[in-house]
Formats: sequence, C-alpha cells, structure tokens
Amino acid sequence: MLTPSPELIHSILPVFYPAYNSYKFIIPIEIVEFHSPAIMGRLSFLLLLLCTTFNVAFSDNDVVANGNFEAGPKPSELKGTVVTGGSHAIPGWEISGFIEYIKSGQKQGDMLLAVPEGAYAVRLGNEASIKQNIKVIKGMYYSITFLVARTCAQEERLNVSVAPDWVVLPMQTLYSSNGWDAYAWSFLAEYQEVEMVFHNPGVVEDAACGPLIDSIALKPLYPPRPTNKNVLKNGGFEEGPYVFPNTSWGVLIPPNIIDLDEHSPLPGWIVESLKAVKYIDSEHFYVPQGKRAVELVAGKESAIAQVARTVLGKTYILSFAVGDAGNSCEGLMSVEAFAGKDHVTVRYESIGKGGFKRASLKFVAVSTSTRIVFLSTFYAMRSDDFSSLCGPVIDDIKLLSLRKL
Repeated sequence: MLTPSPELIHSILPVFYPAYNSYKFIIPIEIVEFHSPAIMGRLSFLLLLLCTTFNVAFSDNDVVANGNFEAGPKPSELKGTVVTGGSHAIPGWEISGFIEYIKSGQKQGDMLLAVPEGAYAVRLGNEASIKQNIKVIKGMYYSITFLVARTCAQEERLNVSVAPDWVVLPMQTLYSSNGWDAYAWSFLAEYQEVEMVFHNPGVVEDAACGPLIDSIALKPLYPPRPTNKNVLKNGGFEEGPYVFPNTSWGVLIPPNIIDLDEHSPLPGWIVESLKAVKYIDSEHFYVPQGKRAVELVAGKESAIAQVARTVLGKTYILSFAVGDAGNSCEGLMSVEAFAGKDHVTVRYESIGKGGFKRASLKFVAVSTSTRIVFLSTFYAMRSDDFSSLCGPVIDDIKLLSLRKL
C-alpha cells in the first residue's frame, strides 16, 4: 500500500483538476498500490477517480481570508470597540461605515455578547459594510455560509451580495436560543473574481446597533440532475451548503429568495415560504438516510418545493421519510406532501431522540410538470429549550413512475 506525501498530491493534482488551485484538498487520501514506470499515468487516473468518487471536500475558510475575524485591527486602529484605522484595518477585508470589533464576553448594557466561534466577531452599524474579493470559477454556483446575530433592534436586516445577485435577510425570527443563527445563500459566479459584500442597510438612532457577523465560509455547489432512479433532483439533500463542523445549529436556508432550484443553496429545491428551513447533518443530528436532511422548523411557514418533469397521464409514486432530528423536539408532528393537486398528511409521534417512518403518495400526472411540496402542519419547540424552534425532518425523497418500481 503506497500513500503519496501531501506535497506530491498538492503538486500534481492541479494538473488534472484545475479548480484545485482555488481550494485546499483536505480529505484523507489513500492510493492503491502501483508500480513504476507507469506511475504518473496511474496517479493521474487515481487522482481523477478520487475527485469523482469521494465528492471532494475543500477548506472553505482558506478561500475567505480571515473569515472568522480572529485577525483584528491593531490597538492603535481601535477606539474602544470602534474600528478607526481605515478601510483595511481588519485583515482580509475592506470596511466602511460604523464598524465594531467585538470580543466574546463583552457587555452591551445588561446584555452579554457571545461569539460562537473563536473570540471575535464584527458588528455592522448604520450603513456599514465589509467586503472581500474572491477568486472563483466562472459559471459555477457557490454557497456562502455565515453566522449572524442581531444585537439591538428586532427589525435588523443584513444585505448579502455578489454582483449581480443579492438578498436582504430579515432577522425578526431567531431560530436558536443563543441569538446566533447560521444562514446560507448562493450565487452564480459570472466572473473569475467576485466581490462579496455584507451590508447593514438600516439606519437607527444608535449608530452602533446592527447585526453581528462571524465565521464566513464559501463552498462550490454541483447542481444534481434527475436519474433513472429518481425524477427529483437532490432528493436525499446530500448536496448543499457548508456546515460548520463545531456548531450544532444546522444551517438556515432563507425563504423566497429566487424561484430557480439550481440557484438555491439547497440545489434542486426552493424554499417557498415565509420562514426558513434548516439544513442538518448527521454529525450533530439524527438523519434518516445519508449525511444530510432538512428540518421544517416553522410550521406551514416553512416549506420546500421542486418542480419535476412528468408525463401526462402516467402514474407516479412519491416516497419519503418523516422523522425527528434527535434534538429534543417532542410530540405529534405532521408533514403535508403535495404532488400537484394530490395530497397526503403523514403523522409522526416523536420522543425527541431520533427516528423516522416511511410514507408515500400515489398520483397521476395531469401535466408535463408537477410541483412537489413539503410543509409542516404544526409549530414545535424543543423540550429542553423552549426558545428554539424545531420540527419534523424529511429525507430520502424519491419520485418514480409506477412501471419503474
């Protein structure tokens, strides 16, 4: 068994996978035994096989310089918490407006400001912004995952943009009890270098009031396609935004951003509701199948949808799993599934420790396209934390014509 050194891998891989230069290869690599003189030919094959087989993971924080803001201004560039040192005082970022550099444990009146990762975060005051130029692959989709918290006003908002795409995130609803939520947003790279901007569009009496931001990461997305085993795309939710490994909150997919499933941070799906849905991973939650799933955390205000190509008059079976995330979300849960005009309600009694049941909906397509929708009937709160929204988990969604069963 031969395992090449990291130096060898890093020097050769860009030849076979050009996008590698924009990222850092971080998966464990094991190469099966091979012998000279055909070492380079076989290595090229094996490296390509690795990229194809293992769904290569990249180090996102290496793409976003100082994405967790642990590198801060010099003491001479601070007046208390206010950054006074100019537009490049925070390494890796260009800043403007009223910016504060916040240390974990700092007090604001009677409120203690906590930082979820590391020791520092940035607060955007009135009309403040931070931005960074990032090299990307033109024509590729990317998701941005970031942690955000409001500090003063309930009506705080955050504008995230990569030209020409942008979104304004309302922050009235808090989904976690500690005040911090992880959000994901996606964009299509129209240039080889893009400008990522976080901006507070609000103006309030206290210029210091505004959202806190921490831990920004970037991840390439690979839009899935329907197969002969599933008419739906990404039915198992395995393709999605970056999930921070040391947080147990999941990632919120914002609502009603754009009605294009390939432009979603959850490829194949759109969030067509007033509230977000939560993207969860098997490292921190119970997941019915695979490593990822979706939790519907806001009742009927939390819904996902996908438009599937169907054949008029053909019979289809929509099958899926309904369960709980093992996060102390207890009680009766109910998921409503729609396939065009057909509908089924699936009830699931949760004890909050993880589990699921299978369900299905048989229908006849009345059009060449059928909208598939999932939503939760009820609101729910975690039994160990009554300030945290939760709900049923859905996973392993398949749509097949009856003759293929």
